[in-house]
Amino acid sequence: MTKDTVEIFTDGACSGNPGRGGWGALLRYGGQEKELSGAEDDTTNNRMELRAAIEALKALKKTSKIVLITDSEYVMKGITEWVPGWVKKGWKTSSNQPVKNRDLWEELYALSKQHSIAWQWVRGHNGHPENERVDALARGAIGK
Repeated sequence: MTKDTVEIFTDGACSGNPGRGGWGALLRYGGQEKELSGAEDDTTNNRMELRAAIEALKALKKTSKIVLITDSEYVMKGITEWVPGWVKKGWKTSSNQPVKNRDLWEELYALSKQHSIAWQWVRGHNGHPENERVDALARGAIGK
C-alpha cells in the first residue's frame, strides 16, 4: 500500500431483509482515520452494502487512488463485472429484467469513475479487524 492510497472498508447490515438497515465505512489515509455510518428504514442488506461504498466515496474531497475493501460479493461483482453490461443494455440484466437497486448502482458507478479504485473482497465475520469494525458501525447504526 503506497502512502498516497486511501484505504476504505465498508459494510452493510439489516435487521430483517427488508427491514431497518445500517451501513458503516472506515476511511484511512496518511495515518488518519474517519468512521462513517448511517441507517435507513425499510431497506435491504444489499442496499446498505451499496450505500456504505457510496457514502465513503462521497466523503473524499479530491480524486484519489483507493483500495476499497468490502465483504459483499454483490458489490464486488456488480461494480467490477456486471455494471458495464447493464449500462450497455440500458440497465437490464442478462435475462432482460430491470436491474435491482439501479439508483444506487448508478450513483456508485458515477462516483467510482472519479477515482482510481482497486476493489477487494474479504470474507465477512472472519476476524478481519477493519471488517469487524465496519460491521459494528453498521449494526450500531441500526439501533440509533
